[in-house]
Amino acid sequence: LEFEVITEVVGKIKLADYKKIKLAKEKAAVVAKDVEDVIKSLKKQVADKKEVQREAKTNDEVWIDFKGVDAKGEPVNGADGKDYPLVLGSKTFIPGFEENIEGLKPGEEKTFTLTFPKDYGVKALANKKVTFTVTVKKIQEIEEPEVNDTFAGKVGPFKTLKDLKDDIKKQLTIEKQNELERKYQNELVGKIAEKSEVAIPDVLIEQQMGYNLDEVKRNLTYRGQTYQEFLEAEGLTDEQYKETILKPQATQHVKISLILSEIAEAEQLLITPEELEIRIQLLKGQYQDPAMQANLDKPENRSDIASRMLTEKVLSKLQEYATK
Repeated sequence: LEFEVITEVVGKIKLADYKKIKLAKEKAAVVAKDVEDVIKSLKKQVADKKEVQREAKTNDEVWIDFKGVDAKGEPVNGADGKDYPLVLGSKTFIPGFEENIEGLKPGEEKTFTLTFPKDYGVKALANKKVTFTVTVKKIQEIEEPEVNDTFAGKVGPFKTLKDLKDDIKKQLTIEKQNELERKYQNELVGKIAEKSEVAIPDVLIEQQMGYNLDEVKRNLTYRGQTYQEFLEAEGLTDEQYKETILKPQATQHVKISLILSEIAEAEQLLITPEELEIRIQLLKGQYQDPAMQANLDKPENRSDIASRMLTEKVLSKLQEYATK
């Protein structure tokens, strides 16, 4: 038998001189205001709420039903809600919305028109006039606790307010450092990718676009939004979204993956069976469910874990070169 096979292959990869690319690392800094912001949030979480029968005012939590329509009276996606708890003065809604609710009593309704900001995150709503109809369901007066040792014991296993603040600072430092680490790695790899050349087969980009689109749709489902509603809110067609958003993201993702793989080979980095087994055992220790533990032993999951571990090794090596 004679076979003829036609397949796409990854083209030549011309790596940048990654050993010479330098990038300084930032150190996480937590200031007093950062800690106080967390304290304010905790105060709201443990605050006492008392339902009142009076006009709504700043700092009240008002439960509302609201609906927004355009100039033609058509419903506007993303401009409606049921039993929505809104703290007046929190500025979580567009300018003017919360101010219009102040002075209303439970059971009262009000209609008003506002213009969304020009730089609003959802493009379809930016600079758009929307007429809202709001019904106040109930009003709760918020009584925040005094910040003292008793408060500290109420929000966690802390004996004093100082213990609470020290713990907040410690956790914020860890979070900020992790965030800076991710930002640093992305910037470093981006610099290497920018100076490298990779001939990427279209099939890899299309495959990655499919993965990314599935992830987007899953996240939208969790938020109770359909893909079509999302596109309408962004003011894009399916084709425009794929071409202007998904394709550049997928192309960069594939390019970086191939570059990291090439660097791993150049540096002779690999994951030994012993290293993989140790990581899997550590992961199993994080799950109590036997089914989840067994899932880690599936060949495809072991392969994925090994791949992630190799990426970690490559990034660690790149950071060594970048900070020397």
